[in-house]
Amino acid sequence: MRVEILHIGDCPNWEEAGRRVRTALGEAGVQGAELDFRLLASPEDAAQVAFSGSPTILIDGVDAFPGGARTTDLACRVYYTENGLAGLPTTEQLRLAVTAAGTRPA
Repeated sequence: MRVEILHIGDCPNWEEAGRRVRTALGEAGVQGAELDFRLLASPEDAAQVAFSGSPTILIDGVDAFPGGARTTDLACRVYYTENGLAGLPTTEQLRLAVTAAGTRPA
């Protein structure tokens, strides 16, 4: 499994997103997953990937939270959580996304 976090330089949440992804992978029992971070520095960079705001979390190239609209704007992303809107998903939401991705056909 490959997880990639797409982010912008001014995003205050991308590092915590990485920590939560690592925790979620561990809780889901995923061994050997790759976790990469990609800084998007221009609208052209954002246009080349499935970017829906920072941080966008891709699992095997697919947005883990597909409700976000694609954008080339270098902007933050908002996630719906059990506690309302937040700048990143909860560890539990990530664990569920990782588990669901592990059951997708290749």
